[in-house]
Amino acid sequence: MSFLQSLFGRSSGELIGLDISSSAVKLLELSKRGDRYNVEAYAVEPLPPNVVNDKQVIDPKVVGEAVARAVARAGTRTKNAAVAVAGSSVITKLIAMPASLSEQDMEEQIKAEADQYIPYPIEEVNMDFQVVGASAKDKTSVEVLLAACRKEQVEQRMAALEIAGLTPVVVDIEVYALENACQFLRHQMPQGGKAKTVALVDMGATMTTLLVLHDLQTVYTRDQAFGGKQLTEDIMRFYGMSYEEATKAKRTGSLPDNYQAEVLTHFLSDMAQQIDRSLQFFFSASSQHSTIDQVILAGGCAQIAGVDAAVQERLQIPTVVARPFAQMSVASRAKPAQLAQDEASLLIAAGLAYRAFDAVD
Repeated sequence: MSFLQSLFGRSSGELIGLDISSSAVKLLELSKRGDRYNVEAYAVEPLPPNVVNDKQVIDPKVVGEAVARAVARAGTRTKNAAVAVAGSSVITKLIAMPASLSEQDMEEQIKAEADQYIPYPIEEVNMDFQVVGASAKDKTSVEVLLAACRKEQVEQRMAALEIAGLTPVVVDIEVYALENACQFLRHQMPQGGKAKTVALVDMGATMTTLLVLHDLQTVYTRDQAFGGKQLTEDIMRFYGMSYEEATKAKRTGSLPDNYQAEVLTHFLSDMAQQIDRSLQFFFSASSQHSTIDQVILAGGCAQIAGVDAAVQERLQIPTVVARPFAQMSVASRAKPAQLAQDEASLLIAAGLAYRAFDAVD
């Protein structure tokens, strides 16, 4: 009963984290010596439009070839990989089960009752579960986190990795990978995040994920269809560029002098408005939280100069750009200068790479 070797399963030994997004493949490999993490390898390989849509791999061959290029560029020899699934076909649910049940009995009961929790035929999904802890409401029960995903989501990613010559050993869920990566941001949080409410906003090409942590524990998540692709499309319309030209100009900074006033300022205003709206949804859904102590921006959009100031001005909340590797040493082959430019977009990859240490942490 698993996504692949178990969604929540342990991995030991070397492992690369692979974030397959709609715009790029992002690869990261970490090592650990004592309590200190180190970046051993990284690469970002762009993807053509529409080979990944709505978090689903549409063309495993093209994605697999991009993964192979990322592996070659990173210079890693590690073959085991962790990937993540996300989107509308991924379901997570917290359910209560008798504490007296063995793991095998839980598995059988979940299978028998799956149609209560999952709106897809059982033969079309991969499932996994993990006991979270004792139930606060009933001493004879435990809380169990059930995760399910349409099989094609997993199979498409496995196919892409196999084309690249990699072995998929862990399939995670993106929001859990983000949560794992938040430990690398504690140095930026007030009081290390303890007793504080921090909003992590991961802004990708087409989707923005809000993850709210209180005392370093996730209390709210929300996805919103907004991302850097909108800025690319704005550039295309305003300057008459193709998608490829706009993407390259945005990446290299080779845009007209009036770009900031005519295009970027409006996009940053829209972005801040979208984040504000997501936070209002959080406040309306939470009876315990009415303020945010800090906003941390991540994802490709976080690399835009001045984005933190624009969001802070709109929200009136202290805002920083994620720097997950600021306290890590970086191997020379990982190109420290380039990594520093890309690090805000590597949080999901970092959370996946962290799975290499499950066996020892």
